Amino acid sequence: MHLQFRRFAGCPACDLHLRELARRHAEIEALGIREAVVFHSPAEALRTHAGDLPFALVADPEKRLYHEFGVETSWRALLSPAALTPLARVIGHGLAMVVRDRRPVPPLRPVGGRFGLPADLLIDGNGQVLASKYGEHLDDQWSADDLIALASSVGGGGRA
Repeated sequence: MHLQFRRFAGCPACDLHLRELARRHAEIEALGIREAVVFHSPAEALRTHAGDLPFALVADPEKRLYHEFGVETSWRALLSPAALTPLARVIGHGLAMVVRDRRPVPPLRPVGGRFGLPADLLIDGNGQVLASKYGEHLDDQWSADDLIALASSVGGGGRA
Protein backbone atom coordinates (compact mmCIF):
# COMPACT_ATOMS: atom_id res chain seq x y z
CA MET A 1 0.00 0.00 0.00
CA HIS A 2 1.09 3.54 -0.76
CA LEU A 3 -0.24 5.60 2.14
CA GLN A 4 -0.15 9.28 1.30
CA PHE A 5 -0.66 12.21 3.63
CA ARG A 6 -1.67 15.33 1.76
CA ARG A 7 -2.72 18.74 2.89
CA PHE A 8 -6.34 19.83 2.57
CA ALA A 9 -8.87 18.74 -0.07
CA GLY A 10 -8.67 21.28 -2.88
CA CYS A 11 -4.99 22.06 -2.26
CA PRO A 12 -3.59 22.91 -5.72
CA ALA A 13 -0.23 21.21 -4.97
CA CYS A 14 -1.93 18.04 -3.78
CA ASP A 15 -4.30 18.07 -6.74
CA LEU A 16 -1.48 18.39 -9.27
CA HIS A 17 0.40 15.53 -7.63
CA LEU A 18 -2.64 13.28 -7.30
CA ARG A 19 -3.65 13.88 -10.94
CA GLU A 20 -0.18 12.61 -11.97
CA LEU A 21 -0.70 9.45 -9.91
CA ALA A 22 -4.24 9.04 -11.28
CA ARG A 23 -2.91 9.15 -14.86
CA ARG A 24 -0.51 6.32 -13.96
CA HIS A 25 -2.94 4.44 -11.72
CA ALA A 26 -3.14 1.31 -13.91
CA GLU A 27 0.65 1.06 -14.01
CA ILE A 28 0.89 1.48 -10.23
CA GLU A 29 -1.93 -0.98 -9.62
CA ALA A 30 -0.22 -3.55 -11.91
CA LEU A 31 2.62 -3.62 -9.36
CA GLY A 32 0.12 -4.61 -6.68
CA ILE A 33 0.13 -1.19 -5.02
CA ARG A 34 -3.10 0.15 -3.58
CA GLU A 35 -3.34 3.88 -2.95
CA ALA A 36 -4.86 5.49 0.14
CA VAL A 37 -4.77 9.26 0.52
CA VAL A 38 -5.33 11.00 3.87
CA PHE A 39 -6.42 14.64 3.98
CA HIS A 40 -6.95 16.83 7.03
CA SER A 41 -10.35 17.76 5.62
CA PRO A 42 -13.90 16.62 6.35
CA ALA A 43 -15.50 13.96 4.14
CA GLU A 44 -17.72 16.47 2.33
CA ALA A 45 -14.66 18.42 1.19
CA LEU A 46 -13.12 15.19 -0.14
CA ARG A 47 -16.24 14.46 -2.16
CA THR A 48 -16.23 18.00 -3.56
CA HIS A 49 -12.53 18.32 -4.40
CA ALA A 50 -11.18 14.78 -4.84
CA GLY A 51 -14.15 12.47 -5.27
CA ASP A 52 -13.26 11.63 -8.87
CA LEU A 53 -9.84 10.19 -7.98
CA PRO A 54 -9.37 6.41 -8.27
CA PHE A 55 -7.93 6.09 -4.76
CA ALA A 56 -9.27 5.38 -1.31
CA LEU A 57 -9.72 8.78 0.35
CA VAL A 58 -9.57 9.22 4.12
CA ALA A 59 -10.97 12.26 5.91
CA ASP A 60 -8.95 13.06 9.04
CA PRO A 61 -9.97 16.58 10.11
CA GLU A 62 -8.76 15.95 13.67
CA LYS A 63 -5.36 14.85 12.28
CA ARG A 64 -5.29 11.65 14.33
CA LEU A 65 -3.51 9.69 11.61
CA TYR A 66 -1.12 12.59 10.99
CA HIS A 67 -0.08 12.49 14.64
CA GLU A 68 0.11 8.69 14.72
CA PHE A 69 2.43 8.63 11.70
CA GLY A 70 4.44 11.71 12.69
CA VAL A 71 3.34 13.90 9.78
CA GLU A 72 4.06 17.51 10.65
CA THR A 73 2.78 20.99 9.99
CA SER A 74 5.34 23.73 9.36
CA TRP A 75 5.66 27.18 7.86
CA ARG A 76 8.20 25.51 5.51
CA ALA A 77 5.27 24.04 3.60
CA LEU A 78 4.73 27.36 1.83
CA LEU A 79 7.63 29.59 2.82
CA SER A 80 10.65 27.37 2.25
CA PRO A 81 12.85 28.70 -0.57
CA ALA A 82 12.56 25.23 -2.14
CA ALA A 83 8.77 25.66 -2.27
CA LEU A 84 8.75 28.93 -4.22
CA THR A 85 9.10 27.52 -7.74
CA PRO A 86 6.62 24.67 -7.16
CA LEU A 87 4.25 27.13 -5.48
CA ALA A 88 4.10 29.31 -8.59
CA ARG A 89 3.48 26.23 -10.77
CA VAL A 90 0.70 24.88 -8.56
CA ILE A 91 -1.04 28.24 -8.28
CA GLY A 92 -1.14 28.40 -12.08
CA HIS A 93 -2.44 24.83 -12.22
CA GLY A 94 -5.07 25.59 -9.58
CA LEU A 95 -6.34 28.64 -11.45
CA ALA A 96 -6.52 26.67 -14.69
CA MET A 97 -8.48 23.87 -12.99
CA VAL A 98 -11.00 26.35 -11.59
CA VAL A 99 -11.44 28.30 -14.84
CA ARG A 100 -10.99 25.64 -17.55
CA ASP A 101 -12.32 22.55 -15.81
CA ARG A 102 -14.84 24.38 -13.61
CA ARG A 103 -13.45 22.77 -10.48
CA PRO A 104 -14.44 24.24 -7.11
CA VAL A 105 -12.29 27.04 -5.73
CA PRO A 106 -9.97 25.76 -2.98
CA PRO A 107 -11.10 26.71 0.52
CA LEU A 108 -9.78 30.04 1.80
CA ARG A 109 -9.50 28.68 5.35
CA PRO A 110 -9.05 24.93 5.08
CA VAL A 111 -9.66 22.71 8.09
CA GLY A 112 -6.24 21.99 9.57
CA GLY A 113 -4.65 25.05 7.95
CA ARG A 114 -2.39 25.59 4.95
CA PHE A 115 0.94 24.56 6.46
CA GLY A 116 0.68 20.76 6.31
CA LEU A 117 3.64 18.82 4.98
CA PRO A 118 3.21 15.80 2.72
CA ALA A 119 4.31 12.29 3.57
CA ASP A 120 4.47 9.01 1.66
CA LEU A 121 4.77 5.52 3.12
CA LEU A 122 5.09 2.23 1.29
CA ILE A 123 3.65 -0.51 3.50
CA ASP A 124 3.75 -4.26 2.88
CA GLY A 125 0.92 -6.73 3.41
CA ASN A 126 2.02 -7.33 7.03
CA GLY A 127 1.84 -3.64 7.93
CA GLN A 128 5.62 -3.11 7.86
CA VAL A 129 6.76 0.25 6.51
CA LEU A 130 9.18 -0.57 3.70
CA ALA A 131 10.05 3.02 2.82
CA SER A 132 8.92 6.52 3.76
CA LYS A 133 9.38 10.11 2.75
CA TYR A 134 8.43 13.02 4.99
CA GLY A 135 8.30 16.17 2.86
CA GLU A 136 10.12 19.38 3.68
CA HIS A 137 7.71 21.62 1.71
CA LEU A 138 4.35 21.42 -0.07
CA ASP A 139 5.70 19.74 -3.22
CA ASP A 140 8.22 17.36 -1.65
CA GLN A 141 6.75 13.91 -2.22
CA TRP A 142 7.33 10.81 -4.32
CA SER A 143 6.49 11.21 -7.98
CA ALA A 144 4.82 8.33 -9.82
CA ASP A 145 8.25 7.40 -11.20
CA ASP A 146 9.74 7.43 -7.68
CA LEU A 147 6.94 5.22 -6.35
CA ILE A 148 7.21 2.72 -9.20
CA ALA A 149 11.00 2.48 -8.91
CA LEU A 150 10.84 2.13 -5.15
CA ALA A 151 8.10 -0.51 -5.23
CA SER A 152 10.04 -2.46 -7.83
CA SER A 153 13.22 -2.38 -5.74
CA VAL A 154 11.78 -3.18 -2.29
CA GLY A 155 9.11 -5.50 -3.57
CA GLY A 156 11.38 -7.27 -6.02
CA GLY A 157 9.21 -6.01 -8.86
CA GLY A 158 6.22 -7.90 -7.49
CA ARG A 159 3.53 -7.16 -4.97
CA ALA A 160 4.49 -4.51 -2.41
